[in-house]
Amino acid sequence: MFIGYFTERPYQDPNSGYFGSAGRDVTDLGMSNESYDPRLGAELYNRYLDEKVYAEEMGFDGLMLNEHHSTPFCMGGVLNVEAAILARITKRAKIVLLGNVLPIWDDPLWLAEELAEIDMISRGRLVTGWVRGTGRESIAHNAQPPFNWERFQEAHDFIVKAWTTPGPFRWEGEHYNYRYVNPWSRPYQQPHPPIWVPGVMSRNTVAWAAQHHYPYVMLATELEPTRQSFEYYAQQAAGAGWEANTEHRGYLMKVHVDETEELAEATARKYVQGPSNPFLEGNQGNVRSFIQNLPGLTQRNNLLPTVTTYAAAAARGRLEQFQRATGQAVDRREGDYNGTFDEQIAKKSIITGTPETVIPKVREVLEYIRPGSVFFWDGDGAMTHEDSMRSLRLMGEEVIPAMREISKELDLKSPFERDPVSGKDLTQAPGTM
Repeated sequence: MFIGYFTERPYQDPNSGYFGSAGRDVTDLGMSNESYDPRLGAELYNRYLDEKVYAEEMGFDGLMLNEHHSTPFCMGGVLNVEAAILARITKRAKIVLLGNVLPIWDDPLWLAEELAEIDMISRGRLVTGWVRGTGRESIAHNAQPPFNWERFQEAHDFIVKAWTTPGPFRWEGEHYNYRYVNPWSRPYQQPHPPIWVPGVMSRNTVAWAAQHHYPYVMLATELEPTRQSFEYYAQQAAGAGWEANTEHRGYLMKVHVDETEELAEATARKYVQGPSNPFLEGNQGNVRSFIQNLPGLTQRNNLLPTVTTYAAAAARGRLEQFQRATGQAVDRREGDYNGTFDEQIAKKSIITGTPETVIPKVREVLEYIRPGSVFFWDGDGAMTHEDSMRSLRLMGEEVIPAMREISKELDLKSPFERDPVSGKDLTQAPGTM
């Protein structure tokens, strides 16, 4: 099993008025950067980098970074800068980008060069991942939503060709044109770094990932819709004549570990505090449905079973689809849908406790959806640096070793233990050397 660490890197500023359970909700593209303090931002960026270094020391196999734009819930607007820093200051952990918003790049050759350089600096520890992004990203970077899916696919094809085909060559595509393609910086890993695809809602993206044998990572979705989405991936693979297995399934889950049950609960409640985050159930803020439901983004009639989960549907402006899929009205009180802390605990959307109580809960999740890769989402919301460091220490000392044993028992092989394309067993896997 591959075990990674993740946090959104929220902008935590109690003085902004947007912080805490009683603070003002953040609305899509509705908060001025006048509220941003660069000095506080500097402290937070360094804090989050320090925590990732410590995560490596505690035995995590991977450090996951993501990307959002023009919002306080995620400071990762230029995740490749963070990735480049981690490439130099860490030694062992994979640097997992889930991922760059591919359709907003007007120059994917530049992205190909950036990622190749990160791969070289890390000496082959990059795992790259690309996302289509939400309407928020398209608007913030003046990318045309109707061409989102087309640009995603063409940029992907171009970058892979730039990494694997000796130059120079020309590229004459629908959205990108180059007279001269000959990037001098080529990836350390050959033919190119592993490519994983994260997502939540689109069947098109899942089918496309299966077409390429790319591992698909579900992002903190409820367990039953997650299992059904992996089944859809398996169906697509079977239709193409091959069998999907654990190396093709990844899962991001909110897990916080602490020294006592009381401290664990008090700290985990901070998931639903801090700046509003549409992807953190219980603290979602206000999502402008017209922004997240622009033409050309996820097809409204080709959605994963996660559309039946209010939190996932609301984050992407899909409440009409939620209503059709479930038969439930959407005009009730907001709190009926956002998911209280206790409700999330009950359905394992949040797992918290001491190592002794967390390990069996995590095991239940692993048994149910059988992922070969998992990422612990921690240190988010209103959690402090001290909160994060306590949890990371206990994960390294007790939880991760237990997960290694559980994964062996359940035969949960990662993409580094069994090749996603050939199905061949690999000899040197993270956590098993």
